[in-house]
Amino acid sequence: MEDIKKMIRNIPDFPKKGIMFRDITTAVKDPVTMKKIIDYIADEFKNEKIDYVAGIESRGFIFGMPVAYSLGCGFIPIRKPGKLPAETISMEYELEYGTDKIEIHKDAIEKGKKVLLIDDLLATGGTAAAASKLIQSVGELAGIAFVIELEELKGREKLPNDVKIISMAKY
Repeated sequence: MEDIKKMIRNIPDFPKKGIMFRDITTAVKDPVTMKKIIDYIADEFKNEKIDYVAGIESRGFIFGMPVAYSLGCGFIPIRKPGKLPAETISMEYELEYGTDKIEIHKDAIEKGKKVLLIDDLLATGGTAAAASKLIQSVGELAGIAFVIELEELKGREKLPNDVKIISMAKY
């Protein structure tokens, strides 16, 4: 995975002083790196009989759609409130100062269907934990995939421990 890490640009002090931002735009603009990312995630879950890939807005869409295509399954967008046109179900989660919410269409996942959750980054784990609970409220969470994991923030501890969780570039 070192070749993937080399393609992720590090931007110090963004969005605020003391933060090292891991920028995936340099990785996704390179076709070889993008293919390696998609192929790796799809290969890790190819035997899980995934029905849907769910991507968290918005960078989870970048990786979720091509993984869904590769696995031959559907894609479900997990969005911020007010972005989906039909009836939704939502999950609220804690932020450092306050709360936020994510939503999916109420009819997005049929009972018993297996869903792979994808996002670009695992940091504190709040959004991914909320998305996991949202999926589990209507379907079966088959696994979670991230391109980047910031291990020191211990986000993995907030995620279900009974599903396969992968990350490619660990910092």
